Amino acid sequence: MGKLVVISGPSGVGKSTLCRRLAELDPNIHISVSATTRASRRNEQDGRDYHFITREEFERKINNGEFVEYAEYAGNLYGTLRSEVEEGIARSKTVVMDIDVQGGEQVVRQYPDALTIFVEPPDFDELLRRLNSRGTDSPEVRQRRIEIARREMERRWEYQHRVVNDDLGKAVRQIHDLITGARPGG
Repeated sequence: MGKLVVISGPSGVGKSTLCRRLAELDPNIHISVSATTRASRRNEQDGRDYHFITREEFERKINNGEFVEYAEYAGNLYGTLRSEVEEGIARSKTVVMDIDVQGGEQVVRQYPDALTIFVEPPDFDELLRRLNSRGTDSPEVRQRRIEIARREMERRWEYQHRVVNDDLGKAVRQIHDLITGARPGG
């Protein structure tokens, strides 16, 4: 059987980049692709970055119990399809979920043996700099992300492990070490 890993942290901390690097480093790692109702950004591909679906389709999937977790974030719905998790685990993969704190809480209720890792910025000013330099969000959306980030940072102590992303290579190695140490037989 595979292993489930929950990686959370505030928007702009680099979770997606960390997860991509983990998958490049270890072929046993499968990054779960979340579904969302938000519009795709430039260079994002459906099925690789997210499963981009309509709000109506998302709500239908909620009603059918197809999500392991879901939440509304900055006006859009995000969630992890149960099939993404179950198929990876059945193939003895380490399934890594890049999700928010609210989603992480839902996953741990269903999968209490999941490994949980919170990714932190070196400090909040650096997180603000990263969010402001993105250039992909309106000022209103950026402000909501900052408010949510403050609340999420307060919940970092609920995670089994915390990793500061001040050096990408170092953070990837730390997370990989946590995963392989937690992998059955690893």
